[in-house]
Amino acid sequence: MSNIDKKTLYFLEDLSKNNNRPWFQENKPRYELAHSNMKEFLKGLLDEFQKVDHIEKMKLFRIYRDVRFSKDKTPYKNSFGVGFHREKPQLRGGYYLHIEPGGTFVGGGFWQPNKEDLQRIREEFAFDDQPFRKIISDPGFEKAFPKGIEGDALKTAPKGFDREHPAIDLIRRKSFVASKSFTDEEVLSKDFAEKVIDTFMVFRPWFDYFSDVLTTNANGEKIV
Repeated sequence: MSNIDKKTLYFLEDLSKNNNRPWFQENKPRYELAHSNMKEFLKGLLDEFQKVDHIEKMKLFRIYRDVRFSKDKTPYKNSFGVGFHREKPQLRGGYYLHIEPGGTFVGGGFWQPNKEDLQRIREEFAFDDQPFRKIISDPGFEKAFPKGIEGDALKTAPKGFDREHPAIDLIRRKSFVASKSFTDEEVLSKDFAEKVIDTFMVFRPWFDYFSDVLTTNANGEKIV
C-alpha cells in the first residue's frame, strides 16, 4: 500500500499560508503530485477496507472551495477530504477521512439524517435507548472517540416527545457523529492506513445498530 508522502503535507501547509490563485497556479505541479499521492493511498486503503465492510462509493472531495455563500473567500481548502459510503439501503452510516497538517482526523456517523430517518431514530431511543448507550459506553469506543457523540442538538424536546423522557439527551440530537484525531507523525507512518481502518471499525456496532433501526418500522418489522 502507498503511504501519504510528507510532500503532500508540506504542500497543504504552504497552501494554508498562501491561499490565493496566483500562488496556486504557480505551484500547480505540487498540487498534482499531492493529489496523485492521495489517490494512490486511497486506492490501497479502499482495497483493504472492502475486506471488512461493504463500501458502495468513495469520494475524494475537490480542493476548490465554493465561496458564493461564504464569508471566507479563500479559494482553496487547506486539506483533503474523503467520504466513504456504505451500501444502501441495507447498510447505513458514512465514514470520513480528513487530511490536514496539524488537523487530521477520522470521523463518521450520521450527519443531519433526513426527516424520516431522524424520526425513526428518535422513536427507537424513546422505546429503548440502552442498546445504543451500551455501544457508546464501550471502553473501545470511548478510547477511540474521547469526545463522545458530536453534532447539533435541539435545545428542547422535538415535537411529539416528552421533554422529561430519560433519553431526551439522545432524542434532542439532530446529528450523531464522532471523530478521532491523528498527529502528522501518525499520518506519515507506514501503518496509517491500518490505523484508519481500525478506527473505522470501531463505528461498526454503532452503524449496525442504526442499520437495523432504519430498515425496520416502529414495530420492529423489516421494511427493506
